Amino acid sequence: MSGQAGGPVQLKVVVADDQAAVREPLAAVLGLAEDIDVVASAADGTEVLAAVAAGPVDVVLMDLRMPVMDGIEATRRLSEEHPEVAVVVLTTFADDESILGALGAGARGYLTKNAGRQDITRAIRAAGAGQSVLDREVQDRLLATARAKAPAAATEQAARQPLPDDLTPREREVLALIGQGLSNRGIAETLFISEATVKTHINNLFAKVHIRDRADAVRRAIGAGLS
Repeated sequence: MSGQAGGPVQLKVVVADDQAAVREPLAAVLGLAEDIDVVASAADGTEVLAAVAAGPVDVVLMDLRMPVMDGIEATRRLSEEHPEVAVVVLTTFADDESILGALGAGARGYLTKNAGRQDITRAIRAAGAGQSVLDREVQDRLLATARAKAPAAATEQAARQPLPDDLTPREREVLALIGQGLSNRGIAETLFISEATVKTHINNLFAKVHIRDRADAVRRAIGAGLS
């Protein structure tokens, strides 16, 4: 990340979508944020890789269904070749194959195109800070899939890998609420604490339990019987 002297630190962002009617207005709107600098736009995965290679780039806002090279393959290539670049998926598709494919390839965030500008900018900032943001619909699908496919396996795994004894009661509460699909804001409202405090609990929780991302947290919560 970089910023001009005296100004806010700016995230260098690439916007990728095969439809110019979506890509160009989105890039223009995001560029209005003081801390976001849209450095390039791309119509397919190969253009994304070229833009990142020309760099510097902090975050790619990635569509999934694109010609030549789709978003999942582009995300996988970025994870291998430029792991410092975060990918936030922005797509109309919220099916299990798309979600799991993108997250498995290394995407740090996943939003549907129902997301508003504030949701998108928030996800970009979170990704730039090393955090994961999932659309509520995506969280719900991950939760349903985890419960439907492997509840017994998750429970057995949790029995082999119990939660650490040094988790505080509040950290257990936060993990349980993540398992229920709540956002940071939802957790803050439920526990009557600030979002900043929620983030602190999540950072501590992820470090103690060795959780990689929010999807992993959902699985651990279910496996531990917290959700």
